[in-house]
Amino acid sequence: MVKIVKDKEGLIKVDNKIRRDPRFPLGIMDVVSIEKTGENFRLLYDVKGRYQAHKIDDKEASFKLCKVIRKAMGVNRVPYIVTNDGRTIRFPHPDIKKHDSIKVFFFSNIFYI
Repeated sequence: MVKIVKDKEGLIKVDNKIRRDPRFPLGIMDVVSIEKTGENFRLLYDVKGRYQAHKIDDKEASFKLCKVIRKAMGVNRVPYIVTNDGRTIRFPHPDIKKHDSIKVFFFSNIFYI
């Protein structure tokens, strides 16, 4: 397994970013893609509260649901939100509030709401 992850081809992607560290932490709703086999998985909780990898298709692997944990005003009065996985998104839609869920799309390392 370590050989597969550390391969220079970048066979394993987490949230559409190549990861070569076998100890990279994964969290809820993370999308794990294996390029060589064409498989995509989403990490969810099972009924006992453990992480379970659920197989998903390519269309569903193109987005991730994130919870908004903070909404604030930044430097020069620029509004921003912070999600549960550590993303900071500037200029969010004005209707987005704390504790809302947003759909983050992955397109060539550019993220959209």
